[in-house]
Amino acid sequence: MFRFLLTITLFCTTLLTQAQTTDVPVFISGQEGHKSYRIPAIIDLPNGDILAFAEGRVHGAADFGDVNIVMKRSPDKGKTWSALQTVVDYDTLQAGNLAPVVDLTDPVYPKGRIFLFYNTGNAHEYDVRSAKGYREVWYITSTDNGQTWSEPVNITTQVHRPNMPSANAAYTFREDWRSYANTPGHAIQFANGKYKGRLYVAANHSEGNPKNTAEDYFAHGFYTDDHGKTFKISETVPEPGSNEAMAVELTNDKLMMNIRNQQGDVRARIISISSDGGATWDTTYFDQQLPDPVNQGSILRIGKKKGKAILAFCNAADTKRRDNLTLRISYDEGKTWPEQHVIAKSPDNEKDHAAYSDLVNIGKKEIGVLYEKNGYQQIVFTVVKWKK
Repeated sequence: MFRFLLTITLFCTTLLTQAQTTDVPVFISGQEGHKSYRIPAIIDLPNGDILAFAEGRVHGAADFGDVNIVMKRSPDKGKTWSALQTVVDYDTLQAGNLAPVVDLTDPVYPKGRIFLFYNTGNAHEYDVRSAKGYREVWYITSTDNGQTWSEPVNITTQVHRPNMPSANAAYTFREDWRSYANTPGHAIQFANGKYKGRLYVAANHSEGNPKNTAEDYFAHGFYTDDHGKTFKISETVPEPGSNEAMAVELTNDKLMMNIRNQQGDVRARIISISSDGGATWDTTYFDQQLPDPVNQGSILRIGKKKGKAILAFCNAADTKRRDNLTLRISYDEGKTWPEQHVIAKSPDNEKDHAAYSDLVNIGKKEIGVLYEKNGYQQIVFTVVKWKK
């Protein structure tokens, strides 16, 4: 296994600022038909609108139960938001782990088509890891900027390798993958190079029986090069405990996966680099520049400078609790992160304050951050100005 720490000597002074932000509430627990909202994701559309998604948990904050996928729209860069729209309702069971992306290269849909990938489940995650339930993988699409959505398409047999109960004739026995979850956060489309047009979804799964140290978890990705007609699975990231992940396009056909370490033995993000568009992995390491308390993180390509992709990364930059939400900027494709903007920090440093997040481009010098705040009571949106 590629289990080593990235050590870099920086020859520049890290710029650390307290971002001057104004939070706009988007999803508020207890309102609009759901006791809790979790797991934010956000994308921008060709018409200028922004779509914010979340899991709407009907009866409480638990991961499993009656969970819907909900959405709101902003026509003014996040200043105001529409009423809630339920996009996926899987009856009394779970629909979640949403991963939206806009396909901009399909000639059949010159104005773009939104893909929303998601998972459904019939049991708690530990039960699924114990082969007492299963997860499936689906997508829906929209050709009218999210006003209406297609019927769901089940792609489980293409992107999952489940050891399913024999009574379920829809699946064959291949490998003993059990738990399964998309990213969470946005998926991506390659905008350049050999893989231009590829839709790529970071994901994770568990293999075999549960292990106390979460070593049964592994990250992977799945992708389509024909606008959703067929899908392929990447190689598994070779780091046990690699869990929730997000992908970003680099230059020269490369892809970076930024991953949660579920084991928690190293409180830093796992990074895996691919030179073939996310199909296989060249190197995998822990980046100690990105401390993490075993939580989700979000990453986004926001530009290019001197032939390198400019990246933004956001997570709870604390090794003990979900707090100190920090946006970092890299001008060298993640080798260094010289700019840091603190977005949210608890005044008492004693409880979870800011947790999951997702990022969206707002302008040349602004990034929109959709994030969980105040002990999961709200999902809010804020705009951060970053320095070029």
